[in-house]
Amino acid sequence: MTRSGAVDVQYPDGGGGRAALVVADDPTFATLVEERVRWLDEVAPYEPGAFYKRELPALRAVLEGTAPLELIVVDGYVDLDPDGRPGLGAHVHDALGIPVIGVAKTAFRTATHAVEVRRGGADRPLYVTAIGLPRDRAAGIVARMAGPHRMPDALRRVDALARGHAVIA
Repeated sequence: MTRSGAVDVQYPDGGGGRAALVVADDPTFATLVEERVRWLDEVAPYEPGAFYKRELPALRAVLEGTAPLELIVVDGYVDLDPDGRPGLGAHVHDALGIPVIGVAKTAFRTATHAVEVRRGGADRPLYVTAIGLPRDRAAGIVARMAGPHRMPDALRRVDALARGHAVIA
């Protein structure tokens, strides 16, 4: 059993931030065992090239009080180029000390090392990066995550929670 989490953060136009977490007892996220949402009244301003400064406090807030995770999936890139320029996922790994899989919906110009994963018959791939486990293994995990669509169900769910478009079941 690998307790796995997926996280996302949204920043409403009115300010603040909403962080969400879904947890499963396996990396396919076949059955969610926990959902959390945390609101932050204040968040750091967006800083190009330092997105993690805004995102990490929100992720720490939503993870606080949950049982330890052995894997975390973030919306975005772990590293931004083949030389390892750190993206959000690398900073999450440094902060938590666990393997991190980054799943991005759009290609990033310098992330030529990202593994493309096509799911659900979609023409557009997801772009997978990782730290703490090989990228090809991470891509296999993303390919096997529950759900018939391009975006795995857990990532769709955590996105909806972060946007405030869903309530905790």
